[in-house]
Amino acid sequence: MNIGIIGEGAIGSYVHDQLLKHGHTVQAVIVLPDHLHDRATKAGGARYVSSAADLPDGVHHVIDCAGHEALRTHGPEVLRRGIDMTTVSIGALADESIYRSLRQAAAAGNSKLHLVSGAIGALDCLRAARVGNLRSVTYVGRKPPQSWKGSPAESKLDLDNLEGAQETHFEGTARIAAREYPKNANVAAAVALAGVGFDDTQVKLIADPAISENVHEIRAVGDFGQFAFEIRGQSLPDNPKSSALAAMSVISRLEQETQSIGF
Repeated sequence: MNIGIIGEGAIGSYVHDQLLKHGHTVQAVIVLPDHLHDRATKAGGARYVSSAADLPDGVHHVIDCAGHEALRTHGPEVLRRGIDMTTVSIGALADESIYRSLRQAAAAGNSKLHLVSGAIGALDCLRAARVGNLRSVTYVGRKPPQSWKGSPAESKLDLDNLEGAQETHFEGTARIAAREYPKNANVAAAVALAGVGFDDTQVKLIADPAISENVHEIRAVGDFGQFAFEIRGQSLPDNPKSSALAAMSVISRLEQETQSIGF
């Protein structure tokens, strides 16, 4: 496939390299206008542009790796052009105006926005369970204190001197978590969209000095029974806030589009 990528941070760079290894062509990379002046082409011949309107003809699919604002800015234009899109910025969909704009653009362009599983698993179980009655879904995210730098946790906890017991710095709905923690709570949004929605999914976010990885837990109860799922994920080397599994899930999602048989 001929791919366009939004962003070239830790996840974007990983995705770019893996796409080339899997036989795809990266035709373009969308970056901020201020970043165009010192870039010409990327390894593999990708062209740098600053908007979805400038994407070259022949792009089959666009992958957003740049965050909530990038999805708001570029997503509707990509979808209106009839180009399918994959995003890791699932938390942006907690904003109803963004959700509505993307849905309308996809309808106008007869295109589709694909959401990746990101740093969490068991979403297939949640999707199946909601066919019946899902009575409760809770997501708990535990990360080392340093991984919460740059988030509202800084105003609630002394992250540099947190010792001993873990500290909860957020409890509330997935919608509020996704809005207040745009760089940390995409997992909460993914759980919400797979299960009972943003307003009925309960979220707890914790800084834990006793761990070195990111720990994600889902607990659900419904007609199907109940389950508890936990994953301990490593970050990408270039960014402690970016999950390695989230980057891998982008490639996995795209592979599903190209396989004749598969999950």
